[in-house]
Amino acid sequence: MKKRVVITGLGTVNPLGNNVNTYWENLCAGKSGIDFVTRFDASDYTTKVAGEVKGFNPEEYLEKKEARRMSRFIQFAVAASKQAVADSNLDISKDADKIGVIIGSGIGGIEVLEQQAYVLKDKGPNKCSPFMVPMMIADMAAGQASISIGAKGPNSCTVTACASGTYSIGDSYNLIQDGKAVAMVTGGAEAAITPLAFAGFCAARTMSTVTENPQTASKPFDLNRDGFVMGEGSGMLVLEELEHALARGAKIYAEIVGYGSSGDAFHITAPADDGEGASRAMKEALIDANIKPEVIDYINAHGTSTELNDKYETMAIKTIFGAHAKNVTISSTKSMTGHLLGAAGAIEAVALALVIQDNIIPPTTNYSTPDPLCDLNYTPNQKASKTVTYAMSNSFGFGGHNGVIIFKKYSK
Repeated sequence: MKKRVVITGLGTVNPLGNNVNTYWENLCAGKSGIDFVTRFDASDYTTKVAGEVKGFNPEEYLEKKEARRMSRFIQFAVAASKQAVADSNLDISKDADKIGVIIGSGIGGIEVLEQQAYVLKDKGPNKCSPFMVPMMIADMAAGQASISIGAKGPNSCTVTACASGTYSIGDSYNLIQDGKAVAMVTGGAEAAITPLAFAGFCAARTMSTVTENPQTASKPFDLNRDGFVMGEGSGMLVLEELEHALARGAKIYAEIVGYGSSGDAFHITAPADDGEGASRAMKEALIDANIKPEVIDYINAHGTSTELNDKYETMAIKTIFGAHAKNVTISSTKSMTGHLLGAAGAIEAVALALVIQDNIIPPTTNYSTPDPLCDLNYTPNQKASKTVTYAMSNSFGFGGHNGVIIFKKYSK
């Protein structure tokens, strides 16, 4: 019999705040973490806005020497992991070999690769940093986080583009269900606001080209949306086997009850027509949770603010939910944070747990002109109060990766 899995700790560093409370307050207030790019000169780029992390000091979590040997996405992951473990009050030393870490990242330490490429070109191979590889590779967020918190159980990294964080949470959930871990520290981390990564996305014409009022650039489901806004940061959760959590008197935010994934087998960047792949991932999550679509109260949509994603996600929801699609409350928090790529599903999972705890639905901001093809309840511009028993989060990534998780209000 599969074990029940609950969420006992949360941590985050993202454009809306460097801790969970600040993030949640700003999310519910409809504040934007999006502004003009400051990490490099973006004046020659078609996109000039991003959701940057502000005021983050890695030395609050790491020794100065340690921090210097970690790239930005790893620093975010370690900080959010330590926050989540502290929030859970989990003593890892008691079960170190049964507590693992899975952290997803779509891109990893691309800033280090960029910098070291210039070193190689200008100064030669003998001047490249010996820390380049462990600062660059995507799995090192999980590796460094496990070292920092002392977790010796299953350790892995999921790389499924913008679905990476959600896949990591789903994989961690399955490990605990199957008795291969008693707890997992899991989520995603990303720091791709760099000249090269930005240039690539600009060339692909996937990002918003708004040049005034950057806070309005991300407008999911709005008729006038013109692309996503890149964000950065990390979101982490402590997932724990229920009996283990109860035995130590842990607080429980919510229970994770469903996970579904699918592949579009369609196109390297575009979603499958009519959201067919997304539909199958939602269906699988519902089957895994053993519930009907009608019991879902809230969906945190992938909602990227791109033409195809928002249209096809809406169609996928209609396919799975039928008449209930008009009743379910939906929002895209990317309207405020931007799209954190491999960390997107992770910070949205943090929000999902808080939605269930507080019965508050954060809004989709910048929604002003309805799109006839996106005609569901997206919680426009103002938060809503609603009792939420079951909530779903969608994440879809380049390459046709679709991941969906379902949380439930905990009850004995």
